[in-house]
Amino acid sequence: MTRIIKVVGSVSINDQGEVLCALRSPQMSLPNLWEFPGGKIEDGETPEESLVREIQEELECTVEVHGLLEDVVHEYPGVIVNLLTYQTKIAKGIPKAKEHARLKWVPLEELKTLEWAPADVPTVEALLSGGVDM
Repeated sequence: MTRIIKVVGSVSINDQGEVLCALRSPQMSLPNLWEFPGGKIEDGETPEESLVREIQEELECTVEVHGLLEDVVHEYPGVIVNLLTYQTKIAKGIPKAKEHARLKWVPLEELKTLEWAPADVPTVEALLSGGVDM
């Protein structure tokens, strides 16, 4: 039986309309692919609580969680990932890459220039099709 992992991703957009993107480190699964920062939902957490915790741990900043953007199910070899991406706003702090190789603010129209983890691609598509209130 293939295991299912529920994860959350943060789509933070700054005042210049740029999206915060995170490059997976060589030590992570799916190394050197871009993703929206986030992580696993722990038992007893809501997706929103999980996202606030994960961003605090990974980026040392605090986000406000707004609406759900995408609910994606992607089958990788040996695992199924259910990724919930939310529009967020950085409320406190400046994001730092603690676990990722690097962070980068990318203009919306340039998102397709990055090589994304497959589960994140539908969110990129939604952003580019105008599915987000800026």
